[in-house]
Amino acid sequence: MSTGFFLFIALWTIFLISMFAIGGYFMFRKFLKRLPKEDGRSILDWQEYYISQTKHLWTPKQKEFLEELVSPVPELFRDVAREKIAGKIGELAMTEKASVMTQDLIVRGYIIATPKRDHKWLVKKLNEKQIDLSPYRSLLG
Repeated sequence: MSTGFFLFIALWTIFLISMFAIGGYFMFRKFLKRLPKEDGRSILDWQEYYISQTKHLWTPKQKEFLEELVSPVPELFRDVAREKIAGKIGELAMTEKASVMTQDLIVRGYIIATPKRDHKWLVKKLNEKQIDLSPYRSLLG
């Protein structure tokens, strides 16, 4: 067996193991989110519940605003991010018994639903839209 062929097989093996590990990691995270908690519902069940219960509160303008906020998220992950954020916004709206979805609810839900490392993109986007960040400083950490 030639050295070049052996090197190719070794690199291909490393590549395949790496891809399986990465895929397995994301599949396992999804599996953990589907596991029921103490209340009998999973994280994803609650997310879907909040979205369905507050769907009527969203206007096209507010949906467009949410789309603008999630636009920096890579397209591959955008659908998942949008659902997670909309679920958190719905939870806030139900907690506060909101009768209409407001820009304030959308921004607060987005901040709470996203990791702190991603807040810089949100701040940049809100500055572009000339939205005052002072009410959200405590959430931005």
